[in-house]
Amino acid sequence: MSLEVRTVTASETADWMGAVGNGFLTPGTPGEEVVADKFADADLSRTQGAFEAGRCVATFRSFAQELTVVGGATVRADAITGVTVTPTHRRRGLLSRMMATDLAAAKERGEPLASLIAAEYPIYGRFGFGPATWNTVWEVSVHRAGLDPRRSGQPAGGGRIEMVDGADVRKIGPEVHAALAARQPGVVSRGERWWRQRTGVAPRADHDTWVEPFYVVHRAADGTVDGLLVYGADDKWSDAKQPLNTASVRDLIALNPAAERALWHYVCSIDWITTVRSGYRAPDDLLPLLLPDPRAARIITDTDWLWLRMLDVPRALEARTYGTEASLVLEVRDDAGLAGGRFLLDASPSGARCVPTTRSADLALGVGELSTLYLGDESVRRLVDLGRAEELRAGAATTADAAFRTGRRPWCPDVF
Repeated sequence: MSLEVRTVTASETADWMGAVGNGFLTPGTPGEEVVADKFADADLSRTQGAFEAGRCVATFRSFAQELTVVGGATVRADAITGVTVTPTHRRRGLLSRMMATDLAAAKERGEPLASLIAAEYPIYGRFGFGPATWNTVWEVSVHRAGLDPRRSGQPAGGGRIEMVDGADVRKIGPEVHAALAARQPGVVSRGERWWRQRTGVAPRADHDTWVEPFYVVHRAADGTVDGLLVYGADDKWSDAKQPLNTASVRDLIALNPAAERALWHYVCSIDWITTVRSGYRAPDDLLPLLLPDPRAARIITDTDWLWLRMLDVPRALEARTYGTEASLVLEVRDDAGLAGGRFLLDASPSGARCVPTTRSADLALGVGELSTLYLGDESVRRLVDLGRAEELRAGAATTADAAFRTGRRPWCPDVF
């Protein structure tokens, strides 16, 4: 039978959701509420499916996103999600066809980047994506941490910890997150619906029954909110009636080290809590070193997270700032023909100029490797040593590393 790849109509959304379930190993027929919730703000013109005999057998969706880059500017990104191919229809080029259609449309719209969270590592490199941020999860043994619980509610510098509710978070959260996004490379935009879903007003219909978390803010001495913590807790006790409860952090935003210290000390000092799971943090997060005994924090997850794919090299490179002044000619390979070419990058701490050039190249690399370098989390020298980049002028890798790399690692706290 013939396979048809095209955009999805409103009458096909339930079938599309069923195919997503098949691909993500969550079978079953989605109810009307689940389908309505999923497509509440979805753009059907950016929702693709592969159909055979009227049945959806592959899925693909994208949406508009803002990404913070080095220096604090935001760049429009084509955020890709809901990518599946039903097991019976693998190896037929369905993902390749949907990806090509979506990336071409994103380039036509003028979006310099595409982004996604990769469920499996090997899939997306062949489409020009590269891992640009990593996430780490720590598990803290509270008893070993060495914190004085008497001081946990008394932050330094005149700050204070305050419990709030979901309504408060819907007002405070977007402002705190916007302040984070203004300084943290890798952060992606959160719309109003994101906050409504995560404060119980409109919980996702495809998830389990909503359980209200705990919400905490940190206020600086002048009363302004400079930190937000959202966490849940289980209810587990030993046979000897000793608490064995775990606090799981869902969100922690701190706008300065004092707020970060106060919030971590708070959650690690709650009565009955013996273990704290950090949620997804940057690999160089301060958490372990904020504890008297850093060994109390044990890494339980360390993984690639946000993947990027350049669609417009000059616009993307001009959007960020650089660690030093540098002039580099980059030979960028792109098998899809979307972003390849030879470009002269004149970079500086205040910005950059990037234009096509015919000058001899200093570095040659694929668009996926350049995308991996974009937020400053990878080393050009490492890529050269791995054979994934070629140094065509002696010293060019060192120059590029000084320009591209950042003092703190990029971080994307969200999944999409």
